[in-house]
Amino acid sequence: MNIRELNDPELDIFSRCSEVQLFRINEPDPGVFVAESANVIIRALEAGYKPLKLLVEEERIETEAAPVFEVIRRLYGDVFLDSIPVYSAKREIVTALTGYKLVRGLWAVFLRQGLPELSGFLRDKLRITVLYDVVNPTNVGAIIRSAAALGLDGALLTNASVDPLTRRSARVSMGTVFQLPWTKVLKNGPRGTELIKYLQNTGFTTAAMALTDDTVNVDDPALKAKDRLAVILGTEGTGLPDDIISSCDYRIMIPMHHGVDSLNVAAASAVCFYELLKSDNHCNI
Repeated sequence: MNIRELNDPELDIFSRCSEVQLFRINEPDPGVFVAESANVIIRALEAGYKPLKLLVEEERIETEAAPVFEVIRRLYGDVFLDSIPVYSAKREIVTALTGYKLVRGLWAVFLRQGLPELSGFLRDKLRITVLYDVVNPTNVGAIIRSAAALGLDGALLTNASVDPLTRRSARVSMGTVFQLPWTKVLKNGPRGTELIKYLQNTGFTTAAMALTDDTVNVDDPALKAKDRLAVILGTEGTGLPDDIISSCDYRIMIPMHHGVDSLNVAAASAVCFYELLKSDNHCNI
């Protein structure tokens, strides 16, 4: 279906709906999300997310969109592929619509899946990270990408943290938000120090990335020896609340040089995950 006008209502879901509006579509059932670029879309498809409609830059129908169509055909069949709306538009229309000068050429709307319940999610996990009120979508995507690449079993996000399926988070993660198991603590779930206690009662040793008088280096052998470990990360700038830091079993740090006091939380997470899982019996690093 060819789109000629920028204000075509068929484009609303791709550009004029906020992330909150997308999330609330189909309430009380899970809503929808928009994924960008072939790589991210294919990973969403492979993870079992059902596509509802696609928008393709005309010049990329035979290139970037072709492998996506093939995956949909393999997973759902020709009849399904022929039944879902595929919109196309000229580059200038898509650029004006998205606001990007560098257009990725392909978007897909997917139906969300229900989030795993907390106790069930944690049951088989040995190494996880907890994103405590991390509100920057770029950081969320980058942390999840590092967690997936470096061998963690999953990511747990507080309710206030950015949803990993937002466009920017999923794009920055290079689609690993569809590969690494994750869930969010719902509004009626454990909050604050209750969440830390919940993790501890489930058998996790909790380690907060924070500077205190008793902070240990991230490569401390005692951490690697723990059967189950949860690394708690705070938001950029303010970091973790004091009560969360004090309620954790360990406080951990990455040694700094040249007067640098800290790393971006996403960069710090990659160093932390690597050190904690290097030569760990629980992973292959």
